[in-house]
Amino acid sequence: MATKKKSARKKAAKKKTARKKSVRGKLAPSKNKRGLKSAEIALALDHSEIAPLVEEIQAAGGVAIGAYAEPLSGRPILIASIPLKAVQPTPFQRDLSPTHTKRLAEKIDEAGSFLDPLIVVRGEDGHLWTPNGRHRLAAAKMLGLQQITALISPDEALAFRILALNTEKAHNVKDRSLEVIRMAQSLAKSKPRGKESNYAEQFEAAEFLTLGLIYQKNKRFAGGAYSSFLKKVDRFSDRTLPVSLRERKDYAARLMEIDVKVKKIIDKLQKQGFKSPYLRNYVVARINPVRFHRAKKGDTSPAMPIKAALTRMAAAAKKFDTKTVKPGDLALVAALSSD
Repeated sequence: MATKKKSARKKAAKKKTARKKSVRGKLAPSKNKRGLKSAEIALALDHSEIAPLVEEIQAAGGVAIGAYAEPLSGRPILIASIPLKAVQPTPFQRDLSPTHTKRLAEKIDEAGSFLDPLIVVRGEDGHLWTPNGRHRLAAAKMLGLQQITALISPDEALAFRILALNTEKAHNVKDRSLEVIRMAQSLAKSKPRGKESNYAEQFEAAEFLTLGLIYQKNKRFAGGAYSSFLKKVDRFSDRTLPVSLRERKDYAARLMEIDVKVKKIIDKLQKQGFKSPYLRNYVVARINPVRFHRAKKGDTSPAMPIKAALTRMAAAAKKFDTKTVKPGDLALVAALSSD
């Protein structure tokens, strides 16, 4: 009986280990092959399920570009260019964000290309609906585009299923920083004479480069706590990318050293009985030498040179007196963080 119980425990332990590995490890490709082969993908515009859709698009002032069988299900999809006025967002999408629309329009204009086609289906009212392209459609209108590229499905039910596919994780500070630093490192090799400041639009914010170098060494670094500080002191360099990245490695190393001191301060505060989840934010705010700086409208200059700011921040961390911290101070940080 004891042997059976021991065997059962071993099996359970193996299953638990396997589950942990599957979560922590990389996703393995399925051994079961599904979907269509390349020879089955292309469809003619006179295909029985596509032809009526082609006529509708032409009647709306659009033009059919091509058609294909969706590689997983085999359902027909039409690629077309359609007038913006011919398509509307489904009525059950999230509300339009004017801020996001404006930002999206600016980025598309900077890129000089509208690359992502809309997904379009027939709506209940007989018109064309886009179930997941509300902001791209609004951005296209803001840019004054006459036509927009779309992937059009004759399957009306897709309008109610497409939102379930919107599971992409929003970019946080770590994700964005790692993307930017990888981009910068690639450009430093392919275009070593290019200045860092020449890529300001692509990199978006200088602090992403510094934080990216840190995240490459420590994926668990609490970059969000230092973002406010870096936004005020970190600026794009006019040096070439290889040179600027070498300088940024020094900034990153110094910031990691500061974070080691911050962790020690947090440990002391916890021993004193402080258990707030905002301890790091509080400590970093206290040692931030530019926390009270308010830039004038239109002024993009740094509040302080980043080297000097890091020096003062490190000195403030070294002198931090945990006995001066009061419970009310942390309550204020919590209130500001939840705004």
